[in-house]
Amino acid sequence: MTIEALRDGLRQSRAALRDAYFEGKTPNWLLRAHARLIDRTLQDLWRSYGPSSGMALAATGGYGRGELFPSSDVDVLILLAGEPAAAERERLEHLIGMFWDIGLEIGHSARTVDACVELARADITIETSLLEARLLAGNAALFGRLTRAIDKAIDPVAFLKAKRLEQEQRHAKHRDTPFALEPNLKEAPGGLRDLQVIRWIAQACGIGKHWRDLASRGLLQHGEARRLARHESMLQDLRIRLHYLAGRREDRVAFDYQDALATQFGYAARPSRRASEQLMQGYYRNAKAITQLNTILLQNLQARFAPEPDAAPRPLNERFQACGTLLDARREDLFEREPRAILECFLLMQQHGDLRGMSAGTLRALWRARGRLDARIRRDPLARLLFVQILQQPRGIVHEFRRMNQYDVLGGYLPEFGRIVGLMQHDLYHAYTVDQHILMVLRNIRRFTMPEFAHEFPLCSQLMSGFERHWLLYVAALYHDIAKGRGGDHSVLGTKDAQLFCRRHGFPREDTELVSFLVEHHLTMSSVAQKQDVDDPVVAQAFAAKVGSERRLVALYLLTVADIRGTSPKVWNGWKAKLLEDLFRMTRRILAGEAPTLDTAVAEKQAEAARLLRLYALSDAVKNRFWANLDTTYFLRHDAQEIAWQTRNLHYRVDTPIPVVRARLAPFGEGLQVMIYTPDRQALFARICGYFERSGFNIVEAKIHTTRNGYALDSFMVMGKGSGAHYRELMALIESELTVELQSQAPLPPPGGGRVSRRVHHFPIPPAVEIRPDERGAYHSLNIVASDRPGLLYRIARQLSSYQLNLHSAKINTLGDRAEDVFLVSGATLADSKAVLKLEQELLEELQI
Repeated sequence: MTIEALRDGLRQSRAALRDAYFEGKTPNWLLRAHARLIDRTLQDLWRSYGPSSGMALAATGGYGRGELFPSSDVDVLILLAGEPAAAERERLEHLIGMFWDIGLEIGHSARTVDACVELARADITIETSLLEARLLAGNAALFGRLTRAIDKAIDPVAFLKAKRLEQEQRHAKHRDTPFALEPNLKEAPGGLRDLQVIRWIAQACGIGKHWRDLASRGLLQHGEARRLARHESMLQDLRIRLHYLAGRREDRVAFDYQDALATQFGYAARPSRRASEQLMQGYYRNAKAITQLNTILLQNLQARFAPEPDAAPRPLNERFQACGTLLDARREDLFEREPRAILECFLLMQQHGDLRGMSAGTLRALWRARGRLDARIRRDPLARLLFVQILQQPRGIVHEFRRMNQYDVLGGYLPEFGRIVGLMQHDLYHAYTVDQHILMVLRNIRRFTMPEFAHEFPLCSQLMSGFERHWLLYVAALYHDIAKGRGGDHSVLGTKDAQLFCRRHGFPREDTELVSFLVEHHLTMSSVAQKQDVDDPVVAQAFAAKVGSERRLVALYLLTVADIRGTSPKVWNGWKAKLLEDLFRMTRRILAGEAPTLDTAVAEKQAEAARLLRLYALSDAVKNRFWANLDTTYFLRHDAQEIAWQTRNLHYRVDTPIPVVRARLAPFGEGLQVMIYTPDRQALFARICGYFERSGFNIVEAKIHTTRNGYALDSFMVMGKGSGAHYRELMALIESELTVELQSQAPLPPPGGGRVSRRVHHFPIPPAVEIRPDERGAYHSLNIVASDRPGLLYRIARQLSSYQLNLHSAKINTLGDRAEDVFLVSGATLADSKAVLKLEQELLEELQI
């Protein structure tokens, strides 16, 4: 038969397997049927073109296990009796070439038995691969020598320890979490490899190859063995479908495939949740269950085959004892008899710093009894007291809450938390599942209490040190996003859950009101700081009226900082920190009765700016000529440092025809502040935005002011894209290039077509545009929510320019891959409702991905 005929036959047979699979065959059937198909193909080629009878062909790795995914490599070992002659080597090379020619992705090696054993002793990966070797064709006696040699060479204890270390290293590459946005089905924590590790160790230790073998040896209950098989089947199903969708080997559940996979699994979009979010929650919960069982089984295998030296138990109370560094239940049935002891063991782990974990038997018993955390336990006053005590402990908060979540204890005791475990929202903002985000916020708040982290956020650490009953912030952190995914306002729904929790656990009214306020308003401070003009006393006074007290203000500030930092590594920056701190300090003054009037606020800034100018030997007369062209709005929206800086650079250039551009390092330590002073002209803002976009900068804020003598006095806060921007070296370049750009009379270039992120490409958010008068009627507020992409701000600026709108301020708020921008605009067009509607429609079209 020709190569072409063999290739076509193999392709048709694989297509038939695929059709049968999608008609309802199981993952296990497909994997084994595919392996048998490849077996027959290789055996036929070996018999027709193979070398002498002194060699053997063996399947290794997953193929050796009899499981072959649609696009996985076909790993084979050609076992040699000795060094082959030249003719034999040529035949081998021809045979391997034929394997490739007919369409197989072959991973091959050719070795003697002695070479295999030597390599296996040096490399745990090769040893594992040979452990699963299976004879396909050739010399059975030679293959028998190999299996006996490998069995003899394996040291079960050394193998167990090596595989545990290998797993730790593998998990570290995947950041030790199964909750990645695009998880690897094979290698990530909770993936197929975590199940295979257990089987390999069980096989090396002589237990067997199947889950039922572990159950028969008492390491699993039969129900747990069936559950593991179901978890494994789900991963196999996902990986098979992923291979077919990609048309190649693909083990990462990339954004590109999540919607298609969700459709294949029968998920449909709901008003509050995408189909892909439902699919991924099912995956995350499956992966979490696998990590649980993997941890428990590895610990039990270690205890059985490589136990630590016995240590004399140290009683902790009548229920628990310490065995070395492990917590141990003194009765095997403790958790079944007293389910509240499940909570007590986490409290003891906090109270005894020398404890590093639980004994194998205790961990297994706890996991099996976790279902006993039912409504009766949630009504138990002692259980409620234990949970509050866990919250109040001075150490171990983050470790134990993560451990409680890992073993389903937290979701068992708080069912509302259990509903958001593994819940991913493709809002382009959060980079973690809701439960992981909540625990990240808890961690951030905890760090505010620890002196060793005081350098990170000195103000937060200082405020926390004087905050009574700071553990109430932990409760607010637990509940602030707990109602995500239900539909409706999660802040309102979460507040109801938080109030119920506080009442059940006997909180005083004052504490209940504080927690409820924090949950309901956990987004308020961020919204005001990033979308409104916090230099405006009216804005600060309205926010202060909503907060009501300094204790609430401090708590809300701490929760807000922790929340933003816990959404995604890309969201937090020094500019957001400054905005929040400015709002906090202004509001605290107001709550202390020191609220400045409009005139007083302006006078204070002018006095401080004049003092700073005198440090540069500039007299008051110098500033008067420049300040005469500035109105009250300018002084309200700029701080004294900015006013002094701009005055120093412009007092002798009040009527200059040439643009003045000056840059300095941003006051908050990250980015640049760029000042522009030039005769006002049409589309000026759009031209500036276009320059910064082409130069690789993100604009985070723009203050736009027109002086009385017709000049634009604009201030931009910009940051480089990505990390490692050398801002000091860029200042002179920006000053030179932007000055040239501002003198250009060329028409505005069309927006660029830069690449959007893959997440935005597959999960864009519907853009929203709202134009409405502000509360005083002087300006209109333009609010835009859209998927972020290169050139977004430039596109918006061009549209505003085409309607001859005057821009007064721009708050640019980028949250991961989500843009939430607010512009203050004015212009005759805004008085025409039809023109406003047309502008909104054109902006929506411009914002579409």
